[in-house]
Amino acid sequence: MLGIIGAMEIEVAELKKQMKNSNVTAVAGMDFFQGTLNGKEVVVVRSGIGKVNAAVCTQVLADRFQVSAIINTGIAGSLKKEINIGDIVLSTDTVQHDMDATGFGYPVGQIPQMKEFSFQADEKLRALAAECCLKVNPDIQVFQGRVVSGDQFVSDKVKKNWLTETFHGFCTEMEGAAIAQASYLNHIPFLIIRAISDKADDSATMDYSEFEEKAAKHSVNLILAIVQEYSC
Repeated sequence: MLGIIGAMEIEVAELKKQMKNSNVTAVAGMDFFQGTLNGKEVVVVRSGIGKVNAAVCTQVLADRFQVSAIINTGIAGSLKKEINIGDIVLSTDTVQHDMDATGFGYPVGQIPQMKEFSFQADEKLRALAAECCLKVNPDIQVFQGRVVSGDQFVSDKVKKNWLTETFHGFCTEMEGAAIAQASYLNHIPFLIIRAISDKADDSATMDYSEFEEKAAKHSVNLILAIVQEYSC
């Protein structure tokens, strides 16, 4: 069974609408919709915004539903000039940019007492997603690279430049790295998918409001295609 996480209702509403035979289980303030989507068993859930919500949601999917893989769909700010609003980024790996234990000798982003600096996405899921996106979203570009996460909406050039220079990130958002870490700890393959809604700079607040719906639509198209082709 495939677990699908979105941070906001706009990201999962259409998926839930297309599900069949769905049952709802409420856990930790979240509604987990279990049923079939494009003929496959799935659990669709809105995690809420931020790393703690995202990690709790992932753990419930592991403990309660024993999912075979997790896909996190959502929107993000671009960290590269060639990645435009509406484009999609598929995670190669993820880093928590607001993890800072440099006072103990760790590089910024490194979680203390963990050997991994970043958490690697599943290569098969990423390859499938790249193939599907070319088919269902031919009007946009697809990139594969690092997703950086933190409990912060990035909307200034200084912060954006720091994220790019420090982590070589492709996009920034607020849940992916937490889902990745929780998936890693539970030995569950994962993929973070991000549709770009803004440029993570001084125009981010305006762009986000205008392009949020468009970015979410691209994500939904992609998720539906992945589910159709996915096999455990």
